[in-house]
Amino acid sequence: MSNWKAYNDLSWTVDWFVKPSDYEDEVSHYISLIHKYAANHFTTLLHLGSGAGGMDWVFKRHFTITGVDISSGMIGKARSTHPDIEYIEGDIRSLRLNRQFDAVVIPDCIDYMVTLDDLNKAIKTAVHHLKLSGILLVVGKTLETFQNNNFAYTGEKDGIHITLLENNHINPSTQNSYEATLIYLIRQQEKLTVHMDRHVLGLFSQKDWKKVFRDNGLVLHQSTLDGVYDKYLLGEGNYPMQVFIGVKI
Repeated sequence: MSNWKAYNDLSWTVDWFVKPSDYEDEVSHYISLIHKYAANHFTTLLHLGSGAGGMDWVFKRHFTITGVDISSGMIGKARSTHPDIEYIEGDIRSLRLNRQFDAVVIPDCIDYMVTLDDLNKAIKTAVHHLKLSGILLVVGKTLETFQNNNFAYTGEKDGIHITLLENNHINPSTQNSYEATLIYLIRQQEKLTVHMDRHVLGLFSQKDWKKVFRDNGLVLHQSTLDGVYDKYLLGEGNYPMQVFIGVKI
């Protein structure tokens, strides 16, 4: 179980910032990449780091899904949103299910692998659950392109107004990591509560990414993913992401 407030005590706030249709273009892009490199017709998908199940609104139209997340708050939210999907609370570094899938996706949590050893364990878990010629899709960042950024998210419903500020900062004194500090301003009946959550996240070079895919028996393909978070960026920020697609051989 994780101790992050954002994914446990404050997991309910997800509904204030995004709606199912907000995931349509992004997840459809991931699905098209899976089909591009798939040798056969794919029907089963393991979603590692499935969170509150937002992306699964789109994924489940194309696959039978099993979702996994380390945060009990997110698992509870996902189960209530998608009673038709199996969700399992677990750590993607050590998870072992007695089954394999056509595709495994890690579109939203690989940053929580803070060390190269963590990253390798997560990719090893994914490959363990992949059928031969299966596809692994991971969305991440590279050390060469990542930069400091600030984001602002806001939403209001049911008489509750929430503003979320996110600061991404590369600490030059630490290696292969950056800090994401989240500040929640929650107003309910004019009463303001303020919550802070600090996350230390992994940040690896292009060379590291290539090596971990190769060492785990994957043929790597890669593409960029730009613009997904642009509408939330403050100032002159830039938030380039990479999509790593591995084919199990």
